[in-house]
Amino acid sequence: MKSASLAPWSLFAAMIAAAGLPIYIHAPKFYVDTYGVSLAALGGVLALLRLIDVVQDPFFGWLAEVTRQRRAAGVTIAASLMAVAMIAVFAITPPFAPLLWFALTLTLLFSAYSYLTIVFYAQGVEKAASLGGNGHIRLAGWRETGSLIGVSVAAVAPVALGAVSTTPFAMFAYAFAVLCVLAWLSMRGAWGNVATETAGFALFRPALADPMARALLILALVNAAPVAVTSTLFLFFVESRLALPDYAGAYLLLFFLSAAASAPVWGRLGAALGEKRSLMLGMVLSIAAFLWALSLGAGQGIAFALICLGSGAALGADMVLLPAIFARRLAHLGNEAAGFGLWAFASKLSLALAAAVVLPALQWAGFHSGADNTPAALSALTWAYAGLPCVLKLISLAFLARTSLQESPK
Repeated sequence: MKSASLAPWSLFAAMIAAAGLPIYIHAPKFYVDTYGVSLAALGGVLALLRLIDVVQDPFFGWLAEVTRQRRAAGVTIAASLMAVAMIAVFAITPPFAPLLWFALTLTLLFSAYSYLTIVFYAQGVEKAASLGGNGHIRLAGWRETGSLIGVSVAAVAPVALGAVSTTPFAMFAYAFAVLCVLAWLSMRGAWGNVATETAGFALFRPALADPMARALLILALVNAAPVAVTSTLFLFFVESRLALPDYAGAYLLLFFLSAAASAPVWGRLGAALGEKRSLMLGMVLSIAAFLWALSLGAGQGIAFALICLGSGAALGADMVLLPAIFARRLAHLGNEAAGFGLWAFASKLSLALAAAVVLPALQWAGFHSGADNTPAALSALTWAYAGLPCVLKLISLAFLARTSLQESPK
């Protein structure tokens, strides 16, 4: 099987990823600037959307499994809804209260995003089996490289389009709809249509009853926590600790491009050294980046750029190797969509917990966004941004070291 056959998987991953994190970056500012919606109201809506996003993932895993015989139709509907929702968010003037329109359209967008993510990763289990040998790692390398490129392009596209259009966000939305069509066409023959023989909660039993699958789900939860914390505090750290708010976008792009560039490398390392050892190397790199970030002060932009490169490369290891290991285990257990519904739940729960715990704790420590902060408040920000993730990553490393994993054949 030639690697070129995996290019559609990379394109589809880029399409899904473009509708994820970049929308959290762009949509709030767009609605504040265009429709005068308050930041506080938008923050409340986004918190509610995150909660919905977390709890609905197991349901979508169940839905994807029980409708497995009609998976191609489900993908077509979800991709169409995602394209329509993106246009509704950015290219259509709200026909009623902008805040309510924001909530409804983003709920539709992120629901379609979640369903497609689960189905896509579940279908990857079958695809990897057809590749033989280290197929899960090969597929993960292509898939996550595409995903990270999608995030990177979508993060900067509205800004770049602003140089050629007075409606850059509308252009971005229509371009995304075209991407949805192209991605759907490239994958139209890839969706399996085999009926499942299990129903109800029993769909989740194989993953929950298997010790290795349970360990991987716990690892997904703990290992996602450092990225969740740093993602939540990234803009605050750049603005208040480094005093370089104008460079925040460049740092984000550098971080994701580093992750994208490293993804194929981690795939090759996983095949050569074993996934567990390679994943542990990625965790060590992440810990080193966090420790360096603890020492930074105002104006140290070059050092932080290097930290973005290192931490981005470490993220590439997490994105390529962990899902590949879990996918291979699900190949033996069955009910892949239900299993990835649990995986998505564990990963997103970290993001929700980070926002619910870290931000109130920072406020309690006296930190205020966009204001003059005391040395103690800035120290609290630094320890929350870099110290806490370092501890969490050490816990993940220790947990992984004690976990027995099934390695792919060399």
